[in-house]
Amino acid sequence: MDINFELYKVFYCVAKTLSFSDAARELYISQSAVSQSVKMLEKRLGMTLFVRSTKKVRLTTEGEILLKHIEPAVALIHRGEKQLQDSQTLSAGQIRIGASDTICRYFLVPYINQFHKRHPGVLIKVTNSTSFGCVDLLENNQVDIILVNAPNLKLNRIRDTEVIREFKDVFVTNPQAFPLTGRRVELAELQNYPILMLERNSTTSEYLYNLFLQHQLELVPTLEVTSNDLLIDFARIGLGVAFLPDYCVTPSDDLAVISLAEELPRRKLVLAKQDQVPLSAAAESFLEMLRNG
Repeated sequence: MDINFELYKVFYCVAKTLSFSDAARELYISQSAVSQSVKMLEKRLGMTLFVRSTKKVRLTTEGEILLKHIEPAVALIHRGEKQLQDSQTLSAGQIRIGASDTICRYFLVPYINQFHKRHPGVLIKVTNSTSFGCVDLLENNQVDIILVNAPNLKLNRIRDTEVIREFKDVFVTNPQAFPLTGRRVELAELQNYPILMLERNSTTSEYLYNLFLQHQLELVPTLEVTSNDLLIDFARIGLGVAFLPDYCVTPSDDLAVISLAEELPRRKLVLAKQDQVPLSAAAESFLEMLRNG
């Protein structure tokens, strides 16, 4: 049955006020327009919804049944409208962020903590994936913004990007297990040691393979894992030489940064979003926090 929602809206207003005149004032239409809308709805449904008298209006049994179904539907619409309004304020709303485990832990956590303290009503949802996978999440509208490592070939598909910070990658090891500290070490020498690195489907791994290729060296990793945290743990216990971003590393007695003879190109931490999709006020505020450091 194809019935205009406006007719149900008028019915609901009359049913709640039990007055045609009060409903007219609330809806900003004439009383005759209210009466005509109710009559049209009754005609299309084939039943009487109100018992009318000169002084008051009351619902029929059929009207009461209809009201039980209309009332939650109207409430749901009002709730949706409120959520839309709240999404444009900082008292509520949601931010959907895509980032790798490493970027979340070593870069994003302090910003998320600061933002949550300022705006506790905003829901923050973080989806973890590789830097390559995060681009897919953004394109599929599963997240609002992503923070990824670059160079990243998939980022070429996204037009709205900006650099948040630069960083460099380092080799680290346990100095007691591998005496590679206190001097400059060439990449070619590192081929003689067990290399620990991320799996091939990461931007960091792709960067390292390309780096060795540019120096005409062959990279044969001893161990590939999915987490930089695991790389740090394995390097600490002396399994080999790990390669990871410098912002993950805190040097200690059992973890030291190797000084390379070659100067490695710096990489970038890039923020990306869809240029044709407007962000909520909460997301815009979070971006401003990231930009200001």
